[in-house]
Amino acid sequence: MIETSQIRTHMEVVGKDDSHLGKVDHVLGNEIQLTKAMAVGPHHLIPISWVASVDEKVHLTLTTDEAKKGWRELH
Repeated sequence: MIETSQIRTHMEVVGKDDSHLGKVDHVLGNEIQLTKAMAVGPHHLIPISWVASVDEKVHLTLTTDEAKKGWRELH
């Protein structure tokens, strides 16, 4: 199980295909809020359950495309 304390602001989030998904804005309970792209549009939220591992990056169990299809928007 991933400790949310390992996930820090501005860490890069990548899919299991090692493709860039976004950067961590902060952790909200059991979700990670990603930073807005160029400060426009909604924030995107992904569940902590999608996190496979954390080192210098947050690695997901899904590909970047799969994550984009399943993320939640926060307006």
